[in-house]
Amino acid sequence: MLEKASGDLTLAHYRVLVAVAAGDERASGVARRLALGKPAISAAVEALCQHGLLERGEVRSDQRASALALTEEGRRCLARTEEAMVDWLSSLCAPAAVSGPVVDGLCRLGEALDAASQERNRAAGTPGTCQPATRSGRP
Repeated sequence: MLEKASGDLTLAHYRVLVAVAAGDERASGVARRLALGKPAISAAVEALCQHGLLERGEVRSDQRASALALTEEGRRCLARTEEAMVDWLSSLCAPAAVSGPVVDGLCRLGEALDAASQERNRAAGTPGTCQPATRSGRP
């Protein structure tokens, strides 16, 4: 249902955009953050670049790697998608008068999941983990 609320953006692509917006510049970092394989991330990154939502740049310290960044359209798309998701969740919860607590709870759950992922990566000795995304009342 959330994917329907997100318009043309799939949840997989949404997750990649969120990870890049949170500071993951390399596909390998995105793959670690999302606990997905590199082939899945590579396909998502390629599709997002083709749609003009992500762009690849140079990594000065590693000529083989490329840095990922959201384009202006990528930022707008991410903002629209998050707004649509929050609106959908709010309308779903409105009859029970629990919209605010549900959205807040989901944000706290997202923070807990980010922290658990970072701890798992730290315990495994995975370098270059990213910081959790700053939450602004959005999923």
